[in-house]
Amino acid sequence: MAELESPEVVPHEGEEHDAAIGSRLNWLRAAVLGANDGIVSTAGIVIGVAAATSERSAIVTAGVAGLAAGAMSMAAGEYVSVSTQRDTEKALLAKERRELQEMPEQELDELTEIYASKGLTPELAREVAVQLTEHDALGAHAEAELGIDPNDLTNPWHAAWASMSAFTVGALLPLVAILLPPPGGRVAITAVAVVVALAVTGWVSARLGGAPRQRAVLRNVAGGVLAMAVTYGIGALVGTQL
Repeated sequence: MAELESPEVVPHEGEEHDAAIGSRLNWLRAAVLGANDGIVSTAGIVIGVAAATSERSAIVTAGVAGLAAGAMSMAAGEYVSVSTQRDTEKALLAKERRELQEMPEQELDELTEIYASKGLTPELAREVAVQLTEHDALGAHAEAELGIDPNDLTNPWHAAWASMSAFTVGALLPLVAILLPPPGGRVAITAVAVVVALAVTGWVSARLGGAPRQRAVLRNVAGGVLAMAVTYGIGALVGTQL
């Protein structure tokens, strides 16, 4: 009886390429969303203040304070969120490492079942599980069971800096737009600039996520317009009371 030849298990170039693209798209999407938050929140602040007063110093102070506070808040929130995720992933990897040491046969059976459930024959699934375990036991089990790459855990500092930078870039647009025009056209010009910017970020985020673009643009613009209208109304009301 001829022996069953062991299949050579090698990483699929297409899968690695797709994973790299997916990672980049996630970062781009996060950057676009961070910029969008910066645009909307800062636009709301400066338009609200401009509705209450025409003093340039007050608008600058409020805008810069809003930019700084928002950027730090985004960075801190992203750092905490990603740190929590990273801690969870490390705990899961430690548990998987311990199980591989204490019950290797059970873990091998579990990996075999995972590949068999994906359509491989039981014999081939077993052979794949054996070879992957011999090559990198923790990596193979972590990826198949947990969806985690032990060598590519998210860095919370990278996430924090990326979020803060994206927010700052987005926030600069309404801040500059409100300061450059003469007092009489500040609010209108800023509103137009913000609507255009939100249309662009909505389109880009939809394209990156493969979602309907027109709906995303309309939703994005509508949210920004609503935020500006509310803060403008509040600023005008407060300004008349002072």
